[in-house]
Amino acid sequence: MDRTVYRYNLVTRLAHWVWLIAFLVLVSSGLQIFNAAPYLDASDKSSPAHRVLSIDSPGQGVGTTTVFGRTFTTTGWLGWTDDGMGSQGARAFPGWITIPAYQDLADGRRWHFFFAWVASVCWLAWLVSSALKGNLAEMILRPSDIPKLWPMQAYYLKLRKEPPPHGTYNPLQKAAYTSIGLVITPLVVLTGLALSPGIDAIAAPLTWVFGGRQFARLWHFAGMLLLIGFFVVHTFQVATQGLINQMRSMVTGWYRLGEHDGVGP
Repeated sequence: MDRTVYRYNLVTRLAHWVWLIAFLVLVSSGLQIFNAAPYLDASDKSSPAHRVLSIDSPGQGVGTTTVFGRTFTTTGWLGWTDDGMGSQGARAFPGWITIPAYQDLADGRRWHFFFAWVASVCWLAWLVSSALKGNLAEMILRPSDIPKLWPMQAYYLKLRKEPPPHGTYNPLQKAAYTSIGLVITPLVVLTGLALSPGIDAIAAPLTWVFGGRQFARLWHFAGMLLLIGFFVVHTFQVATQGLINQMRSMVTGWYRLGEHDGVGP
């Protein structure tokens, strides 16, 4: 019996791949922007007394990272790193991971703002397409799914032979779509807008909602870390749960159901 289904439409597939490219550029250019002020404060304005994270170079050839008051030597990784011009210097994140590689705040912002709009359009396209297709409701994590989260994770980790019963999307997929697609992504978009000088000038209350520019910057950075965590977990699951089938489905739209895959809610 053929258990191949058309799971992802063209809009969803295009949004997925374009968003991936935009996300990678956003992380890279965001680290470029962070280098201009390599610290995060839990405050409405810059305040060393409320510093959560700082990446510094206290001396020539030395890099340090301080997290909640604890300082670690991170020379070569953070604080004193590749300067993007063939040498090393006092720089929070190295040139090989930032866009552009050399320190240039203005260009970093241009890259970041452009691809932020690209990523936002992709997210909206996915949201609208899923709603029109009628499967958005199937992606929402429900109270009845919560007891199934660990059994599903245990199945992924090969600790149990069968996953808990589920429909089109399993409990972990629902948790990811709900938290990332409907909570974290909107948070990153809104805090990004709050950090934009142009938006701040015409919509200052948005910045106030997040506790001021420094708090908005903290939430924005935290959201980025959560998105990176999701990216790593998502990549792991794709690689371990039928790489060819998963990749084919996101290229052609056609997905071959496994023995334990559901076909509906």
